Amino acid sequence: MATLNIIAAHKLPSPASSSFAAQSQKPNFLSLFCTQTFSKPDPSRLLGFSTRRKRNSTVGSVTEDREVVPLKEKHAEDQDSSLLVNGSEEFEAVSSSSAYSEGRGEGDDLDKLTSRAINALIVLGFGTFAVSKLLTIDHDYWHGWTLYEILRYVPEHNWIAYEQALKANPVLAKMMISGVVYTLGDWIAQCYEGKPLLEFDRKRMFRSGLVGFTFHGSLSHYYYQFCEALFPLEDWWVVPAKIAFDQTVWAAIWNSIYFVVLGFLRLESPTKIFDELKATFRPMLTAGWKLWPFAHLVTYGLIPVEQRLLWVDCVELIWVTILSTYSNEKSESSISEASSGADSASSSSSSPKQD
Repeated sequence: MATLNIIAAHKLPSPASSSFAAQSQKPNFLSLFCTQTFSKPDPSRLLGFSTRRKRNSTVGSVTEDREVVPLKEKHAEDQDSSLLVNGSEEFEAVSSSSAYSEGRGEGDDLDKLTSRAINALIVLGFGTFAVSKLLTIDHDYWHGWTLYEILRYVPEHNWIAYEQALKANPVLAKMMISGVVYTLGDWIAQCYEGKPLLEFDRKRMFRSGLVGFTFHGSLSHYYYQFCEALFPLEDWWVVPAKIAFDQTVWAAIWNSIYFVVLGFLRLESPTKIFDELKATFRPMLTAGWKLWPFAHLVTYGLIPVEQRLLWVDCVELIWVTILSTYSNEKSESSISEASSGADSASSSSSSPKQD
């Protein structure tokens, strides 16, 4: 019995040992936490998680872009509609500039039409007056005359009337002729420069005619008398000497007078006038040498003193065209340079404001 009890005692576990074994068999929370924390992660699980996270972020960003872009476009459309509806400054500037350009174009067309009508009336009036005076020189003696007889005696009787006017008042008669010639010469110059026949500059033509009337007729009358007193002989060398004197001294004086007086009539400053005269003095003088020496062979060789200015004025129709072209060409070029300089200055001053 004693032996059985000992064996039983060895085989049967004690309560304490059994309870300890039971506790050792229960899962330990600390061991599980450490195992899950410090154990090596699965790469496939990590890759799947990162891929899903990227996809979610990409989808979210695309969704945000889809939501933002329409808002921006809608905001731009609202701004455009506000520009058109509310009347922005840019829209007003474009509309006002287009309206201004259209109004200005219509105003320019109206001004051109009015100016052309005035010029046509001037030409028609003076032309009618001149032709009627020339054709009706013998109207007191027309009783019983035929049309052939009237036209036959018109040139002769007009010449007789001109000679009578020279005897009565030679200076005034020559002034009238020079005024008409210088007016027509400037008109020819403007047509030569490319202007239409009835779109001439009235102020420019009036200035040229005024210079011819006030200076050329009277000064030429006294000049030809002075030239005859300076060269009283009738030798063969007198005519070449008169031509040389005419084309050096008198041509330089008269060209300068014409240029300076026109400058003052254009209200230009004296400095500007004399600067332009210096630039054009030699070209004008040398241009006259191509024309006047041949014309003055007739002037000083064949025509009497009292009739010389009429012949010279006939040639002056060509010469005034050259003189007027030189004078106004220089003035218009200086005006265009001044306007271009003003435009460049205004553009340079406005550029910092835009910056």
